[in-house]
Amino acid sequence: MKARNVGFVLVFISMVFLVLGWVAPAKAEPIKLTYSSFFPSAHVQSKLAEAWAKEVEQRTDGKVKVEYYPGQTLTKADVIYDGVVNGISDVGFSVLGYTRGRFPLMEVVDLPLGYKNGVEATAVANAVYDKFKDKVLTDTEVMYLHAHGPGLLHTKDKAVRKLEDLKGLKIRSHGTSSKVVKALGGTPVAQPMPETYQSLQKGVVDGAVYPLESNKGWKLGEVIDFCTLDFPAAYTTTFFVVMNKDKWNALPDDVKQTIKKINEEWIGKSAQAWEESDKEGVDFLKEKQKEIIQLPDQEGEKWSAAVQPVLKEFVEEMNKKNLPGQEALDEAQKSLNNARKK
Repeated sequence: MKARNVGFVLVFISMVFLVLGWVAPAKAEPIKLTYSSFFPSAHVQSKLAEAWAKEVEQRTDGKVKVEYYPGQTLTKADVIYDGVVNGISDVGFSVLGYTRGRFPLMEVVDLPLGYKNGVEATAVANAVYDKFKDKVLTDTEVMYLHAHGPGLLHTKDKAVRKLEDLKGLKIRSHGTSSKVVKALGGTPVAQPMPETYQSLQKGVVDGAVYPLESNKGWKLGEVIDFCTLDFPAAYTTTFFVVMNKDKWNALPDDVKQTIKKINEEWIGKSAQAWEESDKEGVDFLKEKQKEIIQLPDQEGEKWSAAVQPVLKEFVEEMNKKNLPGQEALDEAQKSLNNARKK
């Protein structure tokens, strides 16, 4: 009888524990974030974006899980930003210039300031954003910004050795780079990067402006014949990584702080990746036996002079919108000079 009583008591106690919920608490489900990027998965910037996602998961001890979607598989390049605003994806990575006019002050970064590498271009992008953040990208939470190395001219069939050679050529471009092409005498054809390979291959355009890295990263070196190193007229393109505002605000404070630290690191990583991949792009051109054209100093001065109206036009457009265009241009040029001193 005593044994039965003991067994009954144990069963009764177990039932009480179950009824009262005195069991080990279940592990909380991770916060899931979707991340949309237009870069193909093999591109170095796509690999960095995926690494960011894994770093967030690791450093938050699994509290956050990021599902990464490269190659426009979730949203197209030119709608990624709106996709984040509207909650189609929680995080997005694309180009500010694909929605020209939406971020007017940030367009100063993409002007043909004569960039030499992606490190200094990235420094300018973040300096301008830091100064004018209350006026730009206010409908999302900015993770970080970066910018590619010098945007240069690449052509198919016809070599461009002097400014006059560009006249009448249809050149793929976007955003501010379209203005650069027009100022140099070419005919701009607006297209996002994912369409460029096919357009060059089929002869829809005669050439394109883009950074050296794209010759390998987007395989464009396969479908062009000449690269003109027009550094005096070189522009850049600003890339954003942003998060949906509501999604960001809902994150725990410790998670936010962790992500902010990662973002700071990824600014430098992204900039360095642009510089290194530009070198790889040059090697790819040489491997494919494409001609790389150096501009003589005197010719370079002509190209620089030809794009100066683009800077003036920017200031005038900002003035019409009651925005500090000259102040933004001064900040961009100052931060560029500071970056070159480091």
